[in-house]
Amino acid sequence: MESRWIVKQQGDIEVVRELMEVLSVDFNIATLLAQRSITTFEEAKYFFRPDFEQLHDPYLMKDMDKAVERVLRAIEKSEKVLVYGDYDVDGTTSVALVYSYLKKYFKKRIEFYIPDRYEEGYGISYKGIDHAADSGFNLVIALDCGIKAVEKIKYANERNVDFIICDHHRPGDVLPDAVAVLDAKRLDCSYPFKELSGCGVGFKLISALASKQNEAFDTLLQYLDLVAISIAADIVPITGENRFLAYYGLKLINSDPRPGLESVLRYSQVLRRETQTDQLPLAFNKELSISDLVFLIGPRINAAGRIESACDSVRLLLADKMSHSDKLAHAINDLNTERRSLDNQITEEALAMIENNPDQKDAKSTVLFNENWHKGVIGIVASRLTDTYYRPTIILTRSNNLITGSARSIKHFDVYDAIDHCSDLLEHFGGHKYAAGLSLKIENLELFKKKFNDFVSNTINDEILVPEIEIDTYLNFSDITPKFMRILKQFAPFGPGNLSPVFRTDNIIDSGRSRIVGKNHLKLELIQIDSRSEPFSGIAFQKGDKYDAIKSGVPFSICYHLEENEWQGKTNLQLNVKDIKPNYE
Repeated sequence: MESRWIVKQQGDIEVVRELMEVLSVDFNIATLLAQRSITTFEEAKYFFRPDFEQLHDPYLMKDMDKAVERVLRAIEKSEKVLVYGDYDVDGTTSVALVYSYLKKYFKKRIEFYIPDRYEEGYGISYKGIDHAADSGFNLVIALDCGIKAVEKIKYANERNVDFIICDHHRPGDVLPDAVAVLDAKRLDCSYPFKELSGCGVGFKLISALASKQNEAFDTLLQYLDLVAISIAADIVPITGENRFLAYYGLKLINSDPRPGLESVLRYSQVLRRETQTDQLPLAFNKELSISDLVFLIGPRINAAGRIESACDSVRLLLADKMSHSDKLAHAINDLNTERRSLDNQITEEALAMIENNPDQKDAKSTVLFNENWHKGVIGIVASRLTDTYYRPTIILTRSNNLITGSARSIKHFDVYDAIDHCSDLLEHFGGHKYAAGLSLKIENLELFKKKFNDFVSNTINDEILVPEIEIDTYLNFSDITPKFMRILKQFAPFGPGNLSPVFRTDNIIDSGRSRIVGKNHLKLELIQIDSRSEPFSGIAFQKGDKYDAIKSGVPFSICYHLEENEWQGKTNLQLNVKDIKPNYE
C-alpha cells in the first residue's frame, strides 16, 4: 500500500536559532526540539535529563485525599484489602505495583484478584464483588478499570464493600458511587497531566500514601519498571510525567531487572550473559527500549490472560526468587507460543473473509464476526487487519451468550466516538481513541455492523484512509555526524508523543551492493549524490518491490529512522528505511 509523506512544520525559526545558540546544537537538532514544543534551555534540560521536579503533586488528582484516608483507615483498623485489576499488561503491572507496596502494611490481610477474561469479561465483575464480600474484604482497590462500572459499584455498596477506583479510561456521563474515583480524565479533575497509564494512576496513589507516611520518594523508584512496561504496552503518550516514569523505569530494567522480568528476557534472545553475579551484572545484547518492552515483554505478560489466567502474570512480576520466576516464565512463554499460533490462524481466516467478499474489500471499515474465534487474541487480529487494510476494524466473537469484540483504529479517526454512536445497541463498551472493547447481544449484531459502518463511511475523510508517514525534517547524509547521533540518542525513550524522528533525504542512488534478503526485505547500501559522506547501510522491511526502481540508476528519495544495529558484537549505524519514492515526488 502506497503511503503519503507529510513533512512537519519546521517551527518558529527564531526559536530554532535561539536553541542552536543556547544549546550549541545544529539546525536539525534544534528543529527536532522545537517540533516537540521545547523552546527554552530549561525545557531542554528537563527533556534530556528528566527530573523529580517534573512530577505533579498526587493530591492534585480529584478524590486522592479520600482514597488515602480510606487506605489509612483500613491500615488502622486491620481490615482486609483486595487489589483488583484488569487482565492485560497495564492491569497486571498495576496490581503488582499496588499489592507489593501495600503488603508491608497489611501482611496476610491483602490479596489480589484478576477477573477471568472468559467467565467475567473486562473490568469489575459481580463475581469479583461477591468474592470480596464473601471473603471479608472491606476495601477493594480497582486498577485500570471501573470508571464506567456504575451499576456494579452500586451492587458493591449494597454488599458493604468499599471501592477505590484507579482508572485512566474515558468516563461515562455518570461516575460510579465509589469511596474515591481517581481518573485524570474526569471532567471535574484539574490534575495537570491527563495521559497516565492505569499503572501510572496506581503509582500516584502509592506516592500520595508514601507522602502521608513521611516515606522518602526514593523508596518508590523500585516500582518504576512496572510503570514503564505499562506505558509501553498501553501505548500512552511518552510526554510529561510519562516521559519521566518511562525514562527511569527503563534505566531500572536495563541495570537491575526484577527476577520475573529477567526470566522473561531469557526467552527473548537479548541476554548476552545468562546469569547475574556480585562481580558481573546481567548483560544485554543492547540497551532495551520502549519498543523492546512492547514486543518482547508485553506479549509474554499478556499471554497468560489471553489463554489461561492473568494471575500467573502478577505472580511472575511479584516473584522474588529466580527459581520461582523461571518456572512461571517458562509456562507463560509456552502460552505465548500458543497465542502466536492462534492469532496467526485467525488472522488468515479474517483476511480470507475480506478477500472473498467484494463489499468488505472495498469498505471504509471492517467488522468481522466468527463465534469460534478465540476471545484472547481478537485484539491482536484487529491490529493486524488494521495494518493490512488501514481502516477502522472491529473483530467479534461469541462469549457467554454475548458477542464481544476489540476495535482498533487508524491515525486521525476516533473509533471510541464511532462505537459510542452505536451505544444504544451495546451492553458495554470502553477504551480510547485508537483502541476499544465492546459487547452486545447476538440479536443486535447486524444492526450494529450497519450502524458502525455507516457512521465511519459518513464521517471519515478519504485522505485519512491512505497511510501517512510524518517526516520531521530533511537531512543530508553529511549531517549525520557522531555528535548528531550522540544527541539524537538522548531524545529517547521514544513512543507516542515523542516518536523516533523520521528523516527525508533526496538524491539517493544505490552503491551497487543493495540486494533482496529474507522475505521480501531490502538490504541497502546507499549514496547521496554530491554528498561528501561515505555510503550508508540500511534495511527496508517488506520493500522488495522497490528493488528494480533503486537498481535503475534513477535518483530517488527515502524516509527513514536512524538506529544502531548490533551484529556479532559490533555496533553500526543503520538507516531503517520506511519508504522509497521517486526523487522530489
